[in-house]
Amino acid sequence: MFEGFKVLFVEDDPPVRMSLAQTLELAGLDVLPCGSAEEALPHVAPGAQLIVVTDVRLPGMDGLSLLDHVVATDPGIPVVLITAHGDVSMAVRAMRAGAYDFIEKPFAPERFVDTALRALDKRVLRVALDDLRAQLQSRTGIESVLLGNSPVMQELRRKIVRLADTSADVMILGETGTGKELVARCLHDHSNRRDRNFVAINCGGLPETLFESELIGHEPGAFTSAAKRRIGKIEHANGGTLLLDEIETMPMQMQIKLLRILQERKIERLGSNEEVPVNLRVVAATKCDLRALSDEGKFRGDLYYRLNVAVLELPSLRERREDIPLLFEHFAGQASARYGLPPPEMTPEKLRELMAHDWPGNVREIRNAADRFVLEIGDLTTATTGVVPVTLAQQMDKVEKALIEQALRQHQGRMPKVMESLGIAKKTLYDKLHRHDIDVDRYR
Repeated sequence: MFEGFKVLFVEDDPPVRMSLAQTLELAGLDVLPCGSAEEALPHVAPGAQLIVVTDVRLPGMDGLSLLDHVVATDPGIPVVLITAHGDVSMAVRAMRAGAYDFIEKPFAPERFVDTALRALDKRVLRVALDDLRAQLQSRTGIESVLLGNSPVMQELRRKIVRLADTSADVMILGETGTGKELVARCLHDHSNRRDRNFVAINCGGLPETLFESELIGHEPGAFTSAAKRRIGKIEHANGGTLLLDEIETMPMQMQIKLLRILQERKIERLGSNEEVPVNLRVVAATKCDLRALSDEGKFRGDLYYRLNVAVLELPSLRERREDIPLLFEHFAGQASARYGLPPPEMTPEKLRELMAHDWPGNVREIRNAADRFVLEIGDLTTATTGVVPVTLAQQMDKVEKALIEQALRQHQGRMPKVMESLGIAKKTLYDKLHRHDIDVDRYR
């Protein structure tokens, strides 16, 4: 868990330094012992993957001066002070100056190790967040819009780029909140149609009586209230892209007309006998199984097969948990700018809460959670109503699976490295891979 991170331990008494360094090493930590603050200084640098544990009373530069140096160099490096009995008031002042925690002598080895572990947890998270922010700032093109490092998102971006400049109509499948309209816009923005209109229409939000007029348009006098010509959404999207969201709600009669338009690429406005050629890409988005609806007679089978050529399936957020920190950091940054508030400090506990949640509302839900985080109102993951709470064991299973997948991705599926980084034996790792149904080949 703390691979690559060190404990910079400063103590001038050699026997004490050796004893406490061994205590940390027995806990599985990588320790860099130093006999003085001056010896420790070269190891303190911006972004250093370490924490500092130092006695306050040292010859030469004391622990408080070392604290000031660390805070000035990188305030994100936690500093734990070891103080003598009676120095508590001084330690409290030091914490106000930026120290992470203090331990008063004499102390139990367990307390010493626990404090170092908590400080390391904080440092690992801070380095990870800094890395996420750097990633967000360096992303360009489609990677700056469709965020995620998971294999499924990398493959989705490749498919979009491959399809973008073709003339193929596209069907997008995905749960609510997975970003179907965003994917449709990416198809449009990365195509040679990008300079023409992108027109989105929610089929579920239109009254059936207005459907044909909205999509195809009408001439003056076509019906009682038609006082002037109306250009429909299809014609308005000519040369560009038309998104038909929630296409499963389209009236059956309109499905017949849409099929003809897709086949002939022509429309006739209501009240007109003139055919208008249209050159557009149609993107249909749905959260439903259209094949099943077709079998039940609730969606036209011929339209389904006409649309089911180029298909993009959007993963749910629970299928790409490794992307949760990146997405949350992105939306928290947006919320911070929107509300003019600095984001609160992210803690390991809050991150575990994010990783364990099922996110039934997907990306839309995590964006709302980031807003609540910045506004500091309510809990991060309990605002969604109607969600059955998961047990602690279920939450821990999800966190465990996410950590294993993260290690597999980091080490490109090299099992010895994965075992080393997770600190588990080969048999244990393979048992967990089987239990969580993780396909190692995806990461190689």
